[in-house]
Amino acid sequence: MGLREALDSYFEVSRRGSTLRTEVVAGLTTFMTMAYILFVNPAILGDAGVPRDGVVAATAASAAIATLIMGLYARVPFALAPGMGLNGYFAYSVVPFVAGILAAKGVADAGARAWQVALAAVLVEGLVFIVLSLTRVREAVANSIPPTLKFSIAAGIGLFLTLIGFEDGGLISEGGPTGISFNVHALVQPEPLLALGFTLVAGILMALRVPGALLASIVLASAVGWALHVSPPPSGVVSAPHFTAALKLDLGGLADLGLATATAIVFTFFMVDFFDTLGTVTGLSAAAGLMDERGRVPGIGRMLLTDAIGTTVGAILGTSTVTTYIESAAGVEEGGRTGLTAVVVAILFLLGLFFAPILAATPTYATAPALIIVGLLMARSISRIDLSDPTEALPAFITIAGIPFTFSIADGMGLGFITYVTLKAATGRWRELNPILVAVALIFLAYFASIPGIMG
Repeated sequence: MGLREALDSYFEVSRRGSTLRTEVVAGLTTFMTMAYILFVNPAILGDAGVPRDGVVAATAASAAIATLIMGLYARVPFALAPGMGLNGYFAYSVVPFVAGILAAKGVADAGARAWQVALAAVLVEGLVFIVLSLTRVREAVANSIPPTLKFSIAAGIGLFLTLIGFEDGGLISEGGPTGISFNVHALVQPEPLLALGFTLVAGILMALRVPGALLASIVLASAVGWALHVSPPPSGVVSAPHFTAALKLDLGGLADLGLATATAIVFTFFMVDFFDTLGTVTGLSAAAGLMDERGRVPGIGRMLLTDAIGTTVGAILGTSTVTTYIESAAGVEEGGRTGLTAVVVAILFLLGLFFAPILAATPTYATAPALIIVGLLMARSISRIDLSDPTEALPAFITIAGIPFTFSIADGMGLGFITYVTLKAATGRWRELNPILVAVALIFLAYFASIPGIMG
């Protein structure tokens, strides 16, 4: 049996109505639509003090390993990488909070140590995920959450990312009655002008259905900024990967936070990752024709386990939670139906390990358009919410508004869960609830009562 026949047989390419060429093209397309994470993740985690060159290496390596497992083990055309929203939560919520706790305890290097403690929390969350995936608890919880909450969480995270993109691009600044306001100098300063201009460029390219629109906008904005000396150009093109953030987890520091605080942080990582992955895997499976007649996804256990392993590997390498990417839909639209698509993506991420100088020099105004556009893509899930039913619409709205307004994914989620259960119970619609859903709402309620403002 030749290589082509072996690949066709293992990945069931022909049986799923695809071809080897189609799978390769689909893999290239998926990579082009999500390669921006190689630029954006170092920018976001770098704000938290994580070495940027180490984040570049961790991002590429964790994406390559997790996506390869998804392709070879789960055999579906889905790619993984450090998750957007989750990295924002890591950098802008957890790390500052941990730094404050450590400083209050008299730790001299609290600021420098905080990101290492946060990585330890990601590792613990990944291990919990693995256990739950192996015991199928995760699948049971997945089947208990109503669609309204899944879609509203995705939309809320989208607005959260957009807010970060506006900030990174210099389009908003601190001040005003709400704490933020429009940067009145945005149209005369080079950074916000480039951010706004290339957001429009990305939108035009997407409207023209140009593959890799986000990647193109980042590359072009960076090149223009370097050429105009708005930001320093890269010191080189190719270099050996630097895993300067690998094995930096501070489990002892996590324990020093106290059981209640550490548990709350791990739980929040767990909740956010859980719903992000669940919604993504379900949506992609529907698009790829992998759902059965009952609306369930055969083999979802393997997909969820792969996601859990990716998170654990990512934490060890030095990055925030690794999750399945909705941008995989681009490859699915190109005809990708098997794990061979994912294998191609994994190979391309592996090559990304050796281009750290360029990636590390990418300015935040160049990555801001990607954050804004990804926010749009995630916010589209609003259209799938039943806004005619107040018991569905209000919890959804509270969740969507709560996440960006509190600058906290977890706080917005918790408010939405509590609102959903309360409204259903108060209107006598108990049959639309289930024990797991009620338990999740109660856990959030206890979380707010015991550690208020942890995510703020």
